[in-house]
Amino acid sequence: MNQKKGGYEPYTMAPSGPRSNIVFQKIESDRTIVDNMASPTWKNTYSLSPEQISQLEEAENKMESMEINEAEEILLSMISTDSNCIPALNVLGHLNGRHLSDFETAVEYYDKVLILEPENAWARDERRRYRRYLDYD
Repeated sequence: MNQKKGGYEPYTMAPSGPRSNIVFQKIESDRTIVDNMASPTWKNTYSLSPEQISQLEEAENKMESMEINEAEEILLSMISTDSNCIPALNVLGHLNGRHLSDFETAVEYYDKVLILEPENAWARDERRRYRRYLDYD
């Protein structure tokens, strides 16, 4: 008799070739979907350089981890290089309004955005909100 000693060997009707199992195929297709969902493509509307994109991401990560001074330094260096960098100006407005409660400065940054891009709904709405906060005094 040819008996195996110890261990469990499952019985399956699935093909046993590498990655030919329908379960593995399903897992691979699901992984592809998740990978595509995790890294959405977006249009670089403002023609930001890879360095600017990296700096914005770093600044936003610093804001999330409450390293506000470091985030502000990154953003200020961005606008010292390019004073018309709308994404940096928007994030500076958000940083000043939300994290520093400096509503007047936030409104000033949003004003700059709206001079450059009058149809920017985000800047318009945020400016309106922070102007309201200024009127509470």
